[in-house]
Amino acid sequence: MAEDFNRAGMENQVRQVKWLSRRRWLRQAGGGFASVALAALMAEEGLLRPATAGDARLPDRMLNPMAPRPAHYPARAKRVIWIFINGGPSHVDTWDYKPALEKWNGKSLKQFDPHFKNTTGFFKNQVGNIMASPFKFSPRGECGKMVSELFPHLGEHVDKMAFLHSGYTESNNHSPALFMMNTGFARMGFPCVGSWVTYGLGSESRDLPGFVVMSDPKGRGLPKGHAANWGAAFLPGVYQGTHLKPKGPPIENLTPPAGMGSAAQRAQLDYLRALHRGYEQLHPAEAELAARTESFELAYRMQSSAPDAINLAAETQATHRLYGMDNPQCAHFAKQCLIARRMVERGVRFVQIYSGGMENQRSWDGHQDIEGNHRQFAGETDQPVAALLTDLEQRGLLDETLVIWGGEFGRLPIAQTGKKPGRDHNPHCFTFWLAGGGVKGGVSYGESDDLGYKAAVDRIHVNDLHATILRVLGIDHERLTYRYNGRDFRLTDVGGRVIREVLA
Repeated sequence: MAEDFNRAGMENQVRQVKWLSRRRWLRQAGGGFASVALAALMAEEGLLRPATAGDARLPDRMLNPMAPRPAHYPARAKRVIWIFINGGPSHVDTWDYKPALEKWNGKSLKQFDPHFKNTTGFFKNQVGNIMASPFKFSPRGECGKMVSELFPHLGEHVDKMAFLHSGYTESNNHSPALFMMNTGFARMGFPCVGSWVTYGLGSESRDLPGFVVMSDPKGRGLPKGHAANWGAAFLPGVYQGTHLKPKGPPIENLTPPAGMGSAAQRAQLDYLRALHRGYEQLHPAEAELAARTESFELAYRMQSSAPDAINLAAETQATHRLYGMDNPQCAHFAKQCLIARRMVERGVRFVQIYSGGMENQRSWDGHQDIEGNHRQFAGETDQPVAALLTDLEQRGLLDETLVIWGGEFGRLPIAQTGKKPGRDHNPHCFTFWLAGGGVKGGVSYGESDDLGYKAAVDRIHVNDLHATILRVLGIDHERLTYRYNGRDFRLTDVGGRVIREVLA
């Protein structure tokens, strides 16, 4: 069968040559001669430069779109794990300690801010008074960071973390806020951070996707906006996130059909590549077909490598206990964090794990009963994420891995009225932390006001956060561009400031 496929591919190449008229051959050959001459002149003038991240004109990007590429600057981190706290965690109940909430507890926010007009939250008819945090805070680590009782395990790692306390965004609604946090734009149709990173740097693994996404496995749904949060949009499709299904086979069609052996699959792929090669010769500037071909090749290679990457039985019982695999409350998230470690260990460039599902009590969206909501989801994630930091450090991977914790916005310091008080959305302030390669540990940057209502000192826009993430990876956010519809797009749009104060 393989010989038949190869013979057919050669015959196809002959047909491709016959299709070229003399006029077309002269036109294409003439263009090629001119390109050779231009390249020689540019080389003499020193205008040719080495391949760097984001250069869409490079031949290697067309031949192998996921090939590793050097960064613009020396990089401290080579890969990213983003723990996405879906639904909007309350910064004033987690990492941004506000003792003034006790002093102002039960009073109207208008007494604190006379300009408050009830326009911040999402539920306009359920606005209560200032509410103190139901959680106790205590100093942790050598840096003395005040940490909520929600994080007994993560509190042990604050000396590894850089806290960003003055973030703000542009929407108080989940879908546009998720798009903003993931893509830099508050509407769908733009590439996400993981896609930009793999577009710029490629992947260190030939046998696994460069960008992997995991979502809630407890039947609570996908985050608002679904796959658009990890899509490549107008970038070539090879850079989109590969979603590992939370139930059933993690990756669809990973097992070949019955009766289809490896040799037959290899012959099919060789035949497909031969067909594509003829097309590429006629249309050398089109990279989409190369990306499609590479996706088929990757799927073929993944049949042997992906099962091993997600095989947690290969881990020791001590590792299982470290992550909390024996704890029913957090076992599902422990499994995902352990898979994330195994993925980056094998060269995957970007991993994103969503904690929580659709909205309200199915995620960190604590509109009602903020205490019960956050206790539940912190209990699901605290031990696994702390174990991830410990495990990465023990294996010598943390220095080359950027770990991110944060969601789409924060929550208000006032109560949302109901049977049990909650907190409404707050786009004016949120907290993130970064840990790992390229980040200073035990530092805090920026401040919210006394109640955590608004970012007040050294305000951080989402574009600034993205610029900082790229810089840790050695990428200049202003040079990582892609031309689409006549315009050069980038993750940070026309903004972005690197927060150098938290970089090592």
